[in-house]
Amino acid sequence: MSYIRLDLFDILIAGVLVLMNGALSVALGLGIARKMLVAAIRMVVQLLLVGMVLTWLFATVSPWLTMAIAFAMVLFAGREIMARQDRRLTGWWGYGLGTGCMFLAAGVVTVFGLTTQLRPDPWYDPRYAIPLLGMVLGNTMTGIALGLNTLSGAVRLRRSAIEARLALGDDRRQAMAPLVRQALSTAMTPVVNSMAATGLVSLPGMMTGQILGGVEPVEAVKYQILVMFLIAGGSGLGAVVAVLGGARRLTDGRHRVRLDRLE
Repeated sequence: MSYIRLDLFDILIAGVLVLMNGALSVALGLGIARKMLVAAIRMVVQLLLVGMVLTWLFATVSPWLTMAIAFAMVLFAGREIMARQDRRLTGWWGYGLGTGCMFLAAGVVTVFGLTTQLRPDPWYDPRYAIPLLGMVLGNTMTGIALGLNTLSGAVRLRRSAIEARLALGDDRRQAMAPLVRQALSTAMTPVVNSMAATGLVSLPGMMTGQILGGVEPVEAVKYQILVMFLIAGGSGLGAVVAVLGGARRLTDGRHRVRLDRLE
């Protein structure tokens, strides 16, 4: 399989586009030039480090190392979920709920894909497991973050309506049901939009990368369809568990709204 190799000069040329965006930010007074530059530098450093780690990991093929890398990815993703909340849950719930749901959803979906569709030998081969987990994890993280943020915001805004339903005899599950549906709808919107636009509007990165790497377009399409289905499954499972857990945390066994459990 042949592919076009990129050197440092090729990367620097592409980086000019980021500098152009930074110049536009300064000219228009957007105030994001510094953030954009820092984000670009951070991305380059992170990807170079990941590339070196993966090169070593692919040569090792150890289940324990693969599991350790996967666990570290989940922990960092949990931190990103916290950073995307306007007001997060207090205590260990603030970090533990999102992280635990991601570990469950992305882990289950990734293992399912590895053992039933891809079937590498061994099934935990990091060349397949880590990239697949990364794609599923990134989208699951977005779904969980959106779901929890929407839920907490809706509970704050509609506290009186929830308490009115509780006063009329609804239990906490019934009173929170409209907000849970709203949060889950918001959480699933990105993956639904992505599936609807893929193909005609956009060519996803994985599929494009495979084609550029020399894979037949039809084979690249098959992989992309598989990945999109796995992403949808991970996003849905993670969002449902996280939002239901968040709704339960924001009420108590006496059927009261507990906004004191939000920071």
